[in-house]
Amino acid sequence: MKQIGIALIGCGAISSVHLKAISEIPTAKLVAVVDTNAELAAQTAEAYQCRYYTDYLEMLKNPDIDVVHICTAHYLHAPMAVDALNAGKHVLTEKPMAETKEAAITMLHAAEANPNVQLGVIFQNRYNPASILMKQTVDSGELGKLLCLKGIVTWCRDASYYQTEWKGKWATEGGGVLINQSIHTLDLLQWIGGEVSSVKGTMSTDSLEGIIEVEDTVHAHLTYQNGATAVFYATNSYGVNSPPEIELVFEKGKLVLAGDTLYRVVDGEQSILTSPEATNLGAKSYWGISHGTQIADFYDHLLHNRSYGLNGPEGFKAFNLVMDIYESSRSGKRISYQ
Repeated sequence: MKQIGIALIGCGAISSVHLKAISEIPTAKLVAVVDTNAELAAQTAEAYQCRYYTDYLEMLKNPDIDVVHICTAHYLHAPMAVDALNAGKHVLTEKPMAETKEAAITMLHAAEANPNVQLGVIFQNRYNPASILMKQTVDSGELGKLLCLKGIVTWCRDASYYQTEWKGKWATEGGGVLINQSIHTLDLLQWIGGEVSSVKGTMSTDSLEGIIEVEDTVHAHLTYQNGATAVFYATNSYGVNSPPEIELVFEKGKLVLAGDTLYRVVDGEQSILTSPEATNLGAKSYWGISHGTQIADFYDHLLHNRSYGLNGPEGFKAFNLVMDIYESSRSGKRISYQ
């Protein structure tokens, strides 16, 4: 069986989800991990029986590595991805693509300049059974025209979360609750709902004022080319991490997602389409369950020399919305894509 050589940069919290998934995919072989913290890199390498580096540029010289996973601070995503793509390595980066629109565009240009390798962006919740069913329902038209959508994320982050040096700062995180925690739900709204035609946003810092530079609460109103509208709300000021909620209202019924449970309501009759699934990736429940599914799918496309759909331009869509919601919040003006 042919195996793909994998390296992972960044041995922080989210890396454990990637590493566990990699270890369970027969076509993948973890060759190396990278972290500037030598002790952490060594511990991770020992746990997963691989080599470690403290300099990712040295790792990129290793001919046994085919794919690089980027699990670092936001402001490092773009330069690391560009270097890896230019070194002839495929890249799978955690969201968000970068901390600024300009940095993300450098990744797109690097991918275009290196057509023999692929850039993938992690939006694992697109692989959730409920997400797939919502997308299929919209595309099939079985419940009629999509009229409106809503997405709600109410999570909790306190001051201790922002003790990491790069978090909570515009220059290094690129934003707060919108770019870091709730971008997944925003991505589902734009992926499921269709092409977005305009967006208007507002942001504030409610519970973390004086602790972070960035927002902890955001609201947005979206319009779509198909005539639908959406409202989106996210906050890190809630007391607990509640499962995200999504509602789709159609001419003939509605779909309601609460956590991983998807309900279908037609003529007042409610049925359950999907139920929560257990995860064996050691993930926090509100991260979703589908990192492993997305990672395996990315590898499968590489092994069969097929173009991967959730690529740079596709991953850029939600990221671009995030950046435009911030811009709209600052200017007070709606941003149109027509």
